[in-house]
Amino acid sequence: MIISRKWREYVTALSATLITAAAGTTVGWTSPTLPKLLAKNSPIETSPDQSSWIASLMILASAVSPIPASYLADRIGTKRTLLLASIPYIMGWILVMLANNVPTIYAARLISGLGYGIAYTAAPMYLGEIASNEVRGAMATLITVMSKFGILSQYCIGPYVSMLGLASFNIAIPILFVVTFSAMPESPYYYLKSGQNNLAEKSLKKLRGRDYMLEELESMTHLVNENMKEKSRWKDLVTVGGNKKGLIILLGIYFTQQFCGSTAIISYAEQIFGAAEGGLGPQESCILFGSVQLLTSAVSSQLVDRLGRKPLLLVSSCGVGIANIIIGAYFFMKHENSEYIVSLRFIPIVVIPIFIFSYTIGLATVPFAITSEIFPTNIKSKATCIIQICVAIMTFAVTKLYQVIADNLGNYVAFWCFALLSVGGVIFILILLPETKGQSFAAIQEKLYSSEKVVYEKRDGDVARVRINL
Repeated sequence: MIISRKWREYVTALSATLITAAAGTTVGWTSPTLPKLLAKNSPIETSPDQSSWIASLMILASAVSPIPASYLADRIGTKRTLLLASIPYIMGWILVMLANNVPTIYAARLISGLGYGIAYTAAPMYLGEIASNEVRGAMATLITVMSKFGILSQYCIGPYVSMLGLASFNIAIPILFVVTFSAMPESPYYYLKSGQNNLAEKSLKKLRGRDYMLEELESMTHLVNENMKEKSRWKDLVTVGGNKKGLIILLGIYFTQQFCGSTAIISYAEQIFGAAEGGLGPQESCILFGSVQLLTSAVSSQLVDRLGRKPLLLVSSCGVGIANIIIGAYFFMKHENSEYIVSLRFIPIVVIPIFIFSYTIGLATVPFAITSEIFPTNIKSKATCIIQICVAIMTFAVTKLYQVIADNLGNYVAFWCFALLSVGGVIFILILLPETKGQSFAAIQEKLYSSEKVVYEKRDGDVARVRINL
């Protein structure tokens, strides 16, 4: 089996993605915590508007840290950058433990958001660079698997412990990450970029074990040397055709990921299940919901390198679109006090897990695989930075606007909007997304940059190798 041969890579990836498990705890934390804060006997008196800010501030802050994370990844390596992401998480949970008012919780969420932005900028880069071609997709989807583990932990533990108890559990995850990940190798691509070829060889031997081949190191060295001849500038993301195409593809996929409604359902899961009155209690429904997420993301990690990126994304987008239509119809009938609503209370318990299965099998996992492989070495950190900033803004918009739309127009309006945008995502993916399953970085770049040629021009006194569109 591939896993048995690649166990060193999987152990490294699991250790690295503990930081995204920490990110998952910060996302899932709001689901069991906001109902407690909004209750009459709340430990910290909180208004509905304040609760929506508590849910969304973390994501808003995550738009700030990708730029320094991108800079650090190029200067000190993706491993050290990921280790730095643990500091805001630890500080954030300490503040939650000490909180006795809403502003302190705001501060905790803002600080945690900085860690979120660093983690999701550096993790796809690190995993893409340490993985073999045949398991690169599976490695990158571990970002989502571990994130879903973090979210599920909040659904299982949060309703039954105090805020202090939940924060005490959550702070242990970034600490465990630091302890385990400190022993893992740096990306060989970083060492090659910084001219440390001996360390790159040691890193690759540690990752590949008996599968190590000198030819792979030579191929990496050639690709990095070619990429680094082209001095990257921020504007190259939109002026170089291949970069622009990759950026458009990823932003379109991430737009579909966020505006299919996933973030709103995850952040407000307990409140949505409570409003749906679907038979199971809100807490039990959330545990079911989180379990489906975790199991499906694990399945997706094994399918992405077998079935391909594009088929999974198409199935995923179609599934969430249909589920959104049905959930919206249910809430509409509930809003209109339909006589049939009593006999249809099973719908949320059946359809929301279908939504989660559909979302997690593709949209939740595959974008990270594509992010890790689609850009050249010289521009990858800048591209990942821009993507994470845009994703943070989109996630903030969905998280904040869902509550506003649900309160003023009704849940059904929000879900039908999500359905419409999901259909748009299907069309976008069908037309623009190329398949990258099992392909090397060089092959993927050749596909994206096939309509360009290389020329040399003078920049700041130096001769630089650049691409121009034909």
